[in-house]
Amino acid sequence: MDYKEALAYLDSIGYFGSKPGLERIGALLEKLGNPHKGMKFVHIAGTNGKGSCAAMAASILKAAGYKTGLYTSPYLYRFNERMQVGGREIPDETLAEILTRLKPLAEAMEDHPTEFELMTAAALLWYKEEACDVVVLEVGLGGRFDATNIIDAPEAAVIMNIGLDHTAILGDTVEQIAFEKAGIIKKGTDAVLYQQSEAVTGVVRERCEELGVPLHIADFSQIQPEFDSIYGQSFTYRGNPYALPLLGAHQLKNAATVLELAAVLRARGWKLEQSDVEHGLYAVHWPGRFELLSEEPLFVVDGGHNPQCAQTVRDNLLHYFPDKRRILLLGILADKDYPELTATLNEAADEYICITPESPRALPAKELADYLNRFNKPVAVCDTIRDGVSLALDRSDGESVVCAVGSLYSVGEIRACFERY
Repeated sequence: MDYKEALAYLDSIGYFGSKPGLERIGALLEKLGNPHKGMKFVHIAGTNGKGSCAAMAASILKAAGYKTGLYTSPYLYRFNERMQVGGREIPDETLAEILTRLKPLAEAMEDHPTEFELMTAAALLWYKEEACDVVVLEVGLGGRFDATNIIDAPEAAVIMNIGLDHTAILGDTVEQIAFEKAGIIKKGTDAVLYQQSEAVTGVVRERCEELGVPLHIADFSQIQPEFDSIYGQSFTYRGNPYALPLLGAHQLKNAATVLELAAVLRARGWKLEQSDVEHGLYAVHWPGRFELLSEEPLFVVDGGHNPQCAQTVRDNLLHYFPDKRRILLLGILADKDYPELTATLNEAADEYICITPESPRALPAKELADYLNRFNKPVAVCDTIRDGVSLALDRSDGESVVCAVGSLYSVGEIRACFERY
């Protein structure tokens, strides 16, 4: 298969859906000679912040000179973004060649692997063949039965901020969701936890005690903000200074968790100089997370798609743009808790422009607009994402800011619009 054929093949097996369990990925990797065995991993789960954490961790390890794999989802522009080594995406021809090798193995299986399982197997095989020193592996969904959890005990298992999302699959309480995500903690690892509620902490602590795993919890009282603007921020954590290009107080909390991870890795024998950690944080690139795309007019984009994310976006808008008219370019998936999400965002919104994200699960823009009418604020509907961006720019001026939010599935096209502005 060539590259286009390989992506079409992956898309064609999407009908197998999401089926939790490790049997299929295990059987497929067995056919490949278990490439994941013997590799070193940092495994990251959580409802929010796991992508930012993964990007920061990979940036630090790369700065320290380690050949570092990074596995994340979803992507913004190209499928290849999901698999990187040293900040370089998997080449088209390599992805096609690996999937060509995997296809007959998957087709021969009585219980066919899902798209995510096949993608995970392809990534693990590539990281092995690239001889990565370490791979930063982001969980796809949940943790305990996620395909990425086929790995043996990682160097560190990181649990980021946990909230209510994917409740139909993971459970409808934070304790149930925490239990699923804590499933990535295995005997022989170290666990790192984003500081959060005692309900979540208790579940994670119990898992660690059962397995005899050390638990390291970020201490947000040790964060001291120093400088903060729409161009980045600086802070100290446990007395050490750092600079971060990512915006928002939540990113300082994510960074504090990564700094605990760095300390854990150092204690386990990884050579991470303080200068490597500082440079890695400063150099991190993680687009689509309260990212400033334009200064004139002001335009930010955030892939936030659940109530917790909405709270962060609301807080950031009120913090960075307290005196601006705030225009929200909004597109949401229908299976998200959009009543709570929109109620939260509305606290920082003066006007809405509705779009439909690029997903079969999208809530149509017209339906979203009808729902938003309850807030008694101006609401417009656009047929395409590009039309939505154009209208938002037309309506903005020096006294306003546009914030595109609601789904990561819109971020790629929104960012692409600014290549011509």
